[in-house]
Amino acid sequence: MKTVCYSKKSKGEITRDKILAEATRLINQKGFEATSINDLVKATGLKKGCLYFHFPGKDELMMTILDKAKTDMLETIKSGLNGKTPAERLNNFFKGVLEYQRSCGFAGGCIFGNTALEMSDKDERMTFFVKDFFDKWIELIRKVVKEAQDHGEARNDIPAVVMAKHIVMTIEGGIMLTRLEKSEKPLKDCVDSLRILIGLKK
Repeated sequence: MKTVCYSKKSKGEITRDKILAEATRLINQKGFEATSINDLVKATGLKKGCLYFHFPGKDELMMTILDKAKTDMLETIKSGLNGKTPAERLNNFFKGVLEYQRSCGFAGGCIFGNTALEMSDKDERMTFFVKDFFDKWIELIRKVVKEAQDHGEARNDIPAVVMAKHIVMTIEGGIMLTRLEKSEKPLKDCVDSLRILIGLKK
């Protein structure tokens, strides 16, 4: 019988994860610039010295948050694009977007959309990082849209890349309005209109 070894996180790793979790929550709620080190001290119960030990400054903390969010969200998008046919994969993706926002209580929105709105004119490094995330998301959608077009499951008079960009932009707008209204209706209306635009059946 093969012995399986489970590695336990060190105290430092647990502390670092706690800082990241609380910082992510606060930044989603208040924004990057409005979230202070004192806010993090209060939320985590840690001393400033401990925060600076793990993260030299707020910019480094934010980049770490974005890096983790990028990995997690791209994996979520990939897993959401599941199904036997391209059309089914797109439909399941739209359903997954709605279900995720419901699970969040329509709070927080999208950290990449939030960061783009807040920091795109202020921080070049964050701007390039966020753009790279959206480029990768668009490419994942483009591949499935192209497959759907090739299989006759989606209209083909609009280039797949243009359709993919429209899908991402529409979802981001829907998430923003859903957060604002604390209702799924804006996002549901968005994905329903996307199905019509693409030519998908529910």
